[in-house]
Order: sequence, then C-alpha cells, then structure tokens
Amino acid sequence: MVRVLAVSDEVDESLRADAGAADGTELILACGDLPFDYLEYLMNALDVPLVFVPGNHDPDLSGYRSSRNGLILRAGMPAKPPWPPGAVNADGRVVDVAGLRIAGLGGCRRYNEGPNQYSDRQQARRAATLRRRARWRRLRDGRRVDVVLTHAPPRGVGDGDDAPHWGFTALRPLVDRLQPALLLHGHVHPYGAATPDLHLGGSVVRNVVGRHLFDFAPGEPVPDVHPTRHA
Repeated sequence: MVRVLAVSDEVDESLRADAGAADGTELILACGDLPFDYLEYLMNALDVPLVFVPGNHDPDLSGYRSSRNGLILRAGMPAKPPWPPGAVNADGRVVDVAGLRIAGLGGCRRYNEGPNQYSDRQQARRAATLRRRARWRRLRDGRRVDVVLTHAPPRGVGDGDDAPHWGFTALRPLVDRLQPALLLHGHVHPYGAATPDLHLGGSVVRNVVGRHLFDFAPGEPVPDVHPTRHA
C-alpha cells in the first residue's frame, strides 16, 4: 500500500502553508502545469520522491536525458534541468518509484506554438514508443504498469469541449495495451465542480487538478477518492 499525493495545474495554498495536511505521503505524482518551486517545496517538506510529467504551461523539457551514471545531459553535454533536484521526469519513460511502476506521457493537444504540445499523430508515435518500453520492462521482470501519468486525458474520457482541452486519442490504445489500474491526468479544470472517477476499460481515469491524497495498492481495486480543494 502506497499513500500517494497527486497534484496538477492549481497550487493548493493551504498545502503550501502547511504540508502537514498530507502527512503520511510516500510518493508525489504531478501531472503538469505547476511551478517547479512548489513541487520542490512539497518534495522537501514531505521528504518523499516526486514523479512528474510536463504540461503545456511548463518550460520545454525536451532533449534532456540521464546518462548511465545519473548525470543529466542535453545535446550530449552536462546540463542543469529546470525541474527540482531529485524529481523524476517520467515523460516518455517507464520508471519504478516507491514500489509502483509508472509510465508517463506529458503535454497536451497542439493549439499554439507553445512548448509540450503535440498533434494527435505526434502523441501516437510517442505513445507507441512508451508502449514498447513498458513491454520490454514487463518481459524482463514480469511486472506491469500500475499508473499511467499524463497531463491531458484520453479523448472522450474526462476531456473538454474546446480544442485546447481535447484529450489524446492515442491514450486509448495505450491504456488498452498497458491495462494500468489508474490513469492520472490534469489539464481540465473543474472550477469547483465534482470530478468523479471515470473508466476506460478496466482502468480508472482520475482528474487530479488541485490536490488528491489516496492510498493505492497494486493489484487491488482502486478506491474512490474525494479531492481536497481549497480556494
């Protein structure tokens, strides 16, 4: 059982003022569009690992990679990434953190020339690469992906009516292949409305804009969660 703090898009000022409200957290999962200094504060205050994917309001994070000895490189040269030291950028990667296997795919539908935006075709290529990486990992150790971490939701499952907030069609076959227990996303602001869990096949699709704290156990049914939101 892992206690997860999932955050996205909106800074929770009460949590920034007192991280004690999330005591017991063992892992932070961030779905994009949050200031990196806020994420660094949460990591340090709770003293837990943080895994994130970028959103469309985050800086361009393309081109960074980790060398075998853990050094961050960009264009083949050592570089200091803009995200918090120690945080794990899961965009396009499969990572194992705090006992969970997480596959990440950041960004949203392209609607202007900003960073971390993709056409559905571009995201489909990225999703195919992620699927191959997850398959290779599962062939190696028999473990499946527990959580898919995205910024935008799948098309037709919790996305918006306007083009910038349409979901990615490519996420639907990705979820069908990986069959994670949970897909977490942000990007679509509920503006105070309830955000009930949705389903895509056997996977729960959860909008985590704001702050959501829940317990997750791989291989067990995903419990309902009630978001903690503060103006």
